[in-house]
Amino acid sequence: MSFDPDDLGSNPSDNPDLQQVIAQRFSRRSLLQGGLGVAALGFLGGGSAALLTAGPASAQAVPAAWRGSSPLLGFKPLKVSTLDQVVVPDGYSAQVLIPWGTPLMSTGPAWKKDASNTAAEQAQQVGFNHDGMSYFPIGGSSTRGLLVLNHEYVDQVMLFPDGDAVITAEKVKKALAGHGVTVIEVRMDNRGRWTHVDSTSNRRITGETPMAFSGPVSLSHPMLQTSDPVARGTLNNCANGQTPWGTYLTCEENFNGYFGTEDTSFTPNALEARYGIRKETTTLSGGGANPNAGKVLDFGYRWYTADARFDLAKNRNELNRFGWVVEIDPSKPDSVPVKRTALGRFKHESVAMTESGGRVVAYSGDDENRDYVYKFVGSRAYSTILAEEKSPLDEGILYVAKFNADGSGVWLPLAHGSGPLTTANGWADQADVLIRTRLAADAVGATKLHRPEWISVDPRTKDVYLTLTNGSGAPTVSGRDPDVYGSIVRWKETGGDNTALTFAWEPFLLAGDPQKDNRTTVTEASRFGSPDGIWVDPDGRVWIQTDISNSVQRAGAYERIGNNQMLVADPDRKELRRFLVGPNGCEITGIAVTPDRRTMFVNIQHPGEDTRAIGTPTAADPRKVSNWPDFDPTGRPRPATVVIRKQDGGVIGT
Repeated sequence: MSFDPDDLGSNPSDNPDLQQVIAQRFSRRSLLQGGLGVAALGFLGGGSAALLTAGPASAQAVPAAWRGSSPLLGFKPLKVSTLDQVVVPDGYSAQVLIPWGTPLMSTGPAWKKDASNTAAEQAQQVGFNHDGMSYFPIGGSSTRGLLVLNHEYVDQVMLFPDGDAVITAEKVKKALAGHGVTVIEVRMDNRGRWTHVDSTSNRRITGETPMAFSGPVSLSHPMLQTSDPVARGTLNNCANGQTPWGTYLTCEENFNGYFGTEDTSFTPNALEARYGIRKETTTLSGGGANPNAGKVLDFGYRWYTADARFDLAKNRNELNRFGWVVEIDPSKPDSVPVKRTALGRFKHESVAMTESGGRVVAYSGDDENRDYVYKFVGSRAYSTILAEEKSPLDEGILYVAKFNADGSGVWLPLAHGSGPLTTANGWADQADVLIRTRLAADAVGATKLHRPEWISVDPRTKDVYLTLTNGSGAPTVSGRDPDVYGSIVRWKETGGDNTALTFAWEPFLLAGDPQKDNRTTVTEASRFGSPDGIWVDPDGRVWIQTDISNSVQRAGAYERIGNNQMLVADPDRKELRRFLVGPNGCEITGIAVTPDRRTMFVNIQHPGEDTRAIGTPTAADPRKVSNWPDFDPTGRPRPATVVIRKQDGGVIGT
């Protein structure tokens, strides 16, 4: 989308903002001089985020205690790029795999470059706008496995031959078929090329696939009752997670953006307003009369005009069936996806799974300006729960984070009867707490963040990394308000135990362009902004993917940063290098590797989307911004997975 709905925010609470807390803790002067090394980072071994460099660090800049026997980053860093292609370092290759519209089976419907495939055909093809992704090896193989990937949303200008000027019931069905999740078997041949193959495991989960509910909130709950007794579909599937027992977790993010109504008598209640449902006012933001006054508009899909399921005035509770983490078993193609309600209802950006003492821990950010970060802690050893044929994600407590100015933090329980979450205060039971997760977090005093996105846990140290894409409403650690570039925060749970209820935290880095803002902690060569995806590999490399909004990409504060990219940080040696740059108008997202880490899968989402600095695609000219990856003079851009391989067959990043 050319705007980020996450920037809007719907948190009216007076809870503290992380940026205010950081500002209390560190002065701008101490940040720029590397004062964090003594003030904050003792628990991580010393050193400042301000020491991040674009290339190999010198012996003088990196104390011996930080250096390993060899550097983690063995590739030559890329320069900023504005090319309409995927750029990777010398010695690496990038292969396009399963673009939008690829038939799941060789006998399935072929993709039509004029976008004339029907809804039924789209349901048999790879979906639109690839996002979070996991690789499930078959028999432990690094050359054969199931690739499972999300499809966050659809661009209706690209999806239909005549664009989105008119919305019909058939167009809604096709759009729903383009959403959800793809499960597809992939293999590498003896030449190192990857391809998808026919398999009984290949399947699509879409916006109409029947869903089950499990945990404290059942489908029979009064707040989930609609005109359809069957819960259908998963929407706006952003990032993902992978459980220790071999299942895939997909997260429902901006679900509110699919619902609206033209019924001016409809008024959002407090819960709906807290989840982003807004009634149009009588005047436009720039002044003048608003022709949509009194209506509730979605993010531009307008499905509610053709399908009553998405009309709030006709099916108000349908909204409450979304905002959950959905578990899918890729090894069982006939299994029903399950919405695991104990993990809470909010705009889940991702879910980072780890374990401690045999118990599962799941971290998740609520991707909206000034919202929160959560973690779920299992109540018992997950192996015991599985042996009882139950789900470890149904038993446990959901917590929300509070960051303190002294560098400490605490996890506040969102449990009925705990603190203010009592019957006397209007909380009926645990199901009520989970349906109204955001309001419960408001009540206990969680710390507001600038768009908490992906989370990753370092498998070596158990340190936790969180990307904060950007935001506004309070000074940031560098005094930036709004913070147009974003930052990354990391913390260590007490005792290195991810089930602990206290932690120590620090700012890891401040993104930016040094020529535009000298408060950034990255260098000229490694300038970047809007960190989104993040993954820490087994060696400790921190892979960072960016999602610069198309409304600002290559303009203003971002005019020197180029297209969206993926960078890699070595947190021990304090190095940061650019590893990949995508084509025009895209977002870099999704990351998965084979067990031997010699193949990496990365997703290119929405190439060619409306980009203010480049142009606006239309049904007549969908190639206005990009024509990647086919470069067909009569085709259109297609989201796709890219396979990254090192030409010498080595581990990616070395």
